[in-house]
Amino acid sequence: MRTFTSLFALLAATALPAAAQDGSVIGKPHSGGLGFQTAATELARDQQWLDGMILVIISAIVLLVVALLFVVILRYNSRFNPKPAKFTHNTPVEVVWTILPVMILVVIGVFSLPVLFKQQEIPEGDITIKVTGNQWYWSYEYTDFDDVTFDSYMIGQPATMTAEDDTAGAEAYILSDAMKAKLIKSGYRDDEFLLAVDNAVVVPVNKVIVMDVTGSDVIHSWTVPAFGVKQDAVPGRIAQLWFKPEVEGVFFGQCSELCGKDHAYMPIAVKVVSQARYDAWIAATQAAGEYVDVNAL
Repeated sequence: MRTFTSLFALLAATALPAAAQDGSVIGKPHSGGLGFQTAATELARDQQWLDGMILVIISAIVLLVVALLFVVILRYNSRFNPKPAKFTHNTPVEVVWTILPVMILVVIGVFSLPVLFKQQEIPEGDITIKVTGNQWYWSYEYTDFDDVTFDSYMIGQPATMTAEDDTAGAEAYILSDAMKAKLIKSGYRDDEFLLAVDNAVVVPVNKVIVMDVTGSDVIHSWTVPAFGVKQDAVPGRIAQLWFKPEVEGVFFGQCSELCGKDHAYMPIAVKVVSQARYDAWIAATQAAGEYVDVNAL
């Protein structure tokens, strides 16, 4: 299974960048989807492989238990076994059902703990970003640079609505034709409503990104499934997560901790670009003193 996942990741790493040069969306949910989003980091690949491995073990256990139940039902019912035995202990069976689960848990632990430690051991980052969860938007500060800070709201929240939107008939939180036009104008598709943001996080491909995560009011949670990362943003504390995106494109996430009435309306968008485009974006944002859309560069 690990070999299959590695081959899939290799194909993705070679094929997706070419398709993502124009800002193609890779990491977003799809209607009717049942599986994981395509892994864009080593962390996500490891988690998806671990999930598959544990699923095989759990399925085998379920099949064994169901088979034993059928054996007991058919072999030891009152018709075939009218005079049941009256023993109360079976030492060999008790030893087996004690040792076997312990061995299964050891196997799971051997494979799962390295995945957990890889997530929790924060490496030295090429880029450090402080992210603060607010009711109900995200604030970002690129701590390696001066004057690269911005807020990120869902397109369609009241804070993103302008007089031009009012004239066009766009209403907050409603996917009308005017809202669809607003999304398209911002470089998103209309089916990305509730995922698209006005100011996306911009990071370079194949660089270690360290996020310092905190909250300003209540507990939020910064989550991007395609990166395999999720970290609670707790007021008064700074936690960390890291990821190293391997393909260019747009990746979406959501606040994943119930934080109030607009919890459903504080999405996350990360644009992974080439190092050259990232450097140009940093320079343009610093020069402008405000967020600059990387797609405009």
